[in-house]
Amino acid sequence: MEAIEFRGSPAPTIGVEWEFALVDKVTGDLSNSAAALFDRVVELDDPASQGRIHKELLRNTVELVTGICTTTAEAMADLRRTLGVVRGIGDDLGVNLYGGGTHPFAEWSTQQLTEAPRYAELIERTQWWGRQMLIWGVHVHVGIDRRDKVLPIVNALLAYYPHLLAISASSPMWSGQDTGYASNRAMMFQQLPTAGLPFQFSQWGEFEAFVADQKTTGIIDHVNEIRWDIRPSPRLGTVEVRVCDGATNVRELEAIVALIHCLVVDIDAQLTAGTLPREMAPWLVQENKWRAARYGLDAVIIQDADCNERLVTDDLADILTRLEPVARRLDCVDELASVAEITGGRGSYQRQRTVFERTGDMRDVVALVVHELGR
Repeated sequence: MEAIEFRGSPAPTIGVEWEFALVDKVTGDLSNSAAALFDRVVELDDPASQGRIHKELLRNTVELVTGICTTTAEAMADLRRTLGVVRGIGDDLGVNLYGGGTHPFAEWSTQQLTEAPRYAELIERTQWWGRQMLIWGVHVHVGIDRRDKVLPIVNALLAYYPHLLAISASSPMWSGQDTGYASNRAMMFQQLPTAGLPFQFSQWGEFEAFVADQKTTGIIDHVNEIRWDIRPSPRLGTVEVRVCDGATNVRELEAIVALIHCLVVDIDAQLTAGTLPREMAPWLVQENKWRAARYGLDAVIIQDADCNERLVTDDLADILTRLEPVARRLDCVDELASVAEITGGRGSYQRQRTVFERTGDMRDVVALVVHELGR
């Protein structure tokens, strides 16, 4: 069995990946113009920009990534710089950036695949479900110093899965219909064979054995092809949180990033002190994912291994209070506090529904999401 090296991070640094759809400025439909956009990026001859703008499975998508950052504010400043570059190119190409978790009316059959062997292989294997993946999300990496901490932190983070999905939910519509879910993206992505909730391993050797089985049976060729909602990233020395829907504006994104950063650091401290709560059973975690995807900020979630239940926004209020000292240490007090603006107001999925209920036009939903990104 091949050992998997985890390159530990000496500090709890963060990195953020923010996926966007490209939408036509006139029609609001998805635009397969990513190839032209990346050609323009190359023409800029700016290595910093090229390293922060990535291709994805489909030609309607662009991903913005940060460097290694120490604070939420630093990560947001990094993303804003790249966002400015991409928007300028998009304006020239006649496309806007769309940050929702799904597009409200686009059809999968008209979307073009990015040319790359690994993407072609993914679609060949997953067929209809793979072609359906018109979804966009936010991924947050947090540095972990020691390998033996990684899996306990992954498992402990699962207790906060519904909180993160509820505040980020931005994908209520699909193929011209309101799905009834706050996050249809969460339900769609788990259809891929290596996606969804992680297995709750307790020892690194168990994870290595799992990866070995996956490789032996041809399910994956590389550990990065394990697309769990929360996963170890051994090469980067991080835990990667992939729970969240796409963010439609910077203010809500920075709230999400700050919350994840604080949660991981707080869990790390509890792990070191030996005070981590008992892990929730996989069937409870699964139920929480479904409840948050279905009901969003109105979800009544299972809080703990003893099956206590509570409204997710009430639970978040107490979590934010508990994390205040952590936020001070991580210099993200204001950003963490802005989580309450989401829970006390209306989430992206709710704002999208309000517009559609008022106008009955899915193009107005696209216009709302594009507008929220601001200038």
